[in-house]
Amino acid sequence: MSDDSPASRPRALLPDLAPWRTSADFRRMWVAGLVTSFGSFLTFVALPVQMKELTGSAAAVGAIGAAELVPLIVFGLYGGALADALDKRALILATEAGQGVLCAALLVNATLPHPAVWPLYAIAALSAALSAVQRPAMDALTPRIVAHEHLTAAAALNSLRWTVGGVAGPALAGVVVAYAGPGWAYGVDLVTFAVSVAVIARIAASPASHAAARPSLRSVAEGARYAWGRKELLGTYAVDLAAMFFAMPLAVLPFLADDLDAAWSLGLMYAALPAGALVVSLTSGWTTRVHRHGRMVALAAACWGLAMVAAGLVHGVWPVLLCLAVAGGCDMVSGIFRAAIWNKTIPDELRGRLAGIELLSYSVGPQLGQVRSGGMAALTTVRTSVWAGGALCVAAVGLLALGLPRLMSYDERTNEHARRMRELRAGALPPEPRERPAAAS
Repeated sequence: MSDDSPASRPRALLPDLAPWRTSADFRRMWVAGLVTSFGSFLTFVALPVQMKELTGSAAAVGAIGAAELVPLIVFGLYGGALADALDKRALILATEAGQGVLCAALLVNATLPHPAVWPLYAIAALSAALSAVQRPAMDALTPRIVAHEHLTAAAALNSLRWTVGGVAGPALAGVVVAYAGPGWAYGVDLVTFAVSVAVIARIAASPASHAAARPSLRSVAEGARYAWGRKELLGTYAVDLAAMFFAMPLAVLPFLADDLDAAWSLGLMYAALPAGALVVSLTSGWTTRVHRHGRMVALAAACWGLAMVAAGLVHGVWPVLLCLAVAGGCDMVSGIFRAAIWNKTIPDELRGRLAGIELLSYSVGPQLGQVRSGGMAALTTVRTSVWAGGALCVAAVGLLALGLPRLMSYDERTNEHARRMRELRAGALPPEPRERPAAAS
C-alpha cells in the first residue's frame, strides 16, 4: 500500500536524488557544474555592468548578445557533431580550461588604468564559442551516466545545481562589483574554473558511440533532418526560442535598477530569476509524475511571458523582484520538461548533434533577447521594453501551441521514440544502424 499520509506529501515534493546516489560520475559532474556556475554568474553580472560603466549605453550592453550570437550558432551546431564523434569527457575538460584562460584575460583588462571596451566583446564571443562546444558534450554525457528511468530526476538536479549558483553568484556579484570592482568578480571566477577542471578530470572517459558519424557538415545536416522530422522536438526548440527572444530582460536590468532609483538592487535582480528557479528545483519531486511534457513546456513558457508583463508594469523594487522570481520558476518548469523530452527520446549516436540544436534554442534566444530588449529600451523606455516583450512572448507561444499539435499531445508513456529508448536501455532491442532515416512527422 502506498504511503499517502500528510507527512509523506512534503517528501514527495523534494528532488529525487536517485541519480546522485547511483552514479559517481553524475555526482562529480554535478559538483563541477555547481562550482563553475557560481563563478560564471559572477562574470555574467560583472561583464554588462563594466560595459555600462565604460559606455553608459543600453544598446552597447545589448550588443554583447550580438557578439555572442554567431559563435553560438556556428560552434553550437559543429560542437554537437564533435560531441558525437569525440570523447565527451575530454571535450568538456578542454573547453573548461579554455574558459579559465578567457576569464584571466578579463581580469587583466579590468586591472588596466583604462580598461578597453573591445576585449569585452571579443572575450564574450570566444566564451560563447567554447560554451557552444562544451554544452552538447555535457548534455550527451548525462544519458550515459544516468539510468534511463532517472533522467527526469537528473534534469531537475542539474537545474538545481544551476539555480544554486545562479542565486549565490549574482547576489555576491552585485556586492563585489559595487564595492570592489569587476576585477574581483573575474578573479573569483578564475579560481572556480581551476577547481572544476580538477573535478572533471576524475570522470571516466566517454568515447564516441560505434554508430556516431564523423564531424562534418553532412553529419550536422543529418542531425537537423532528424530534428525537423520530430515535430515534438521542434516544438520545444521553437517555444523556448520565442520565450527568450521576446521576454529575456537581462540587458536592461542595470537600467531598470536605475529607473527604480535602486542601484543597490541590481544583484538581487540578476539573482531573482534563478531564485525562482531554485524554488521549483527544490520542490521538483512532482515532475517525475507528469507525463504530458509538451503541454507543460508551452504552459510554463506562456507564464514566463505573463510574469514579465507584470514586472514591466508594477512599481517598486520588491514587486519587480517577485515578478522576476516567478518568471524564473516558470522558466525552470519549462526547462525540466524540455530536457526530459530530449533525454528520453534521442538516440545516443545523435545526442551531441541534437544537443547542439538545443543549445541554439536556449542560448541564441537569450542573446537575441538582449539585442531586442536593449534596442527597444533605447527606442522607447526600459519599462516598455520589459512588459511589451512579455506580451509578445505570450502571443508567440500561443500561436506555436496551435501550430504544433505533436508537442501538445506528447506523452512519454506512449510516444514511439520514448518507448524505443526505454527498450534499448533495457537491452530488449539491438542498436539501430548508423545510417538512420529521418523520423516521420
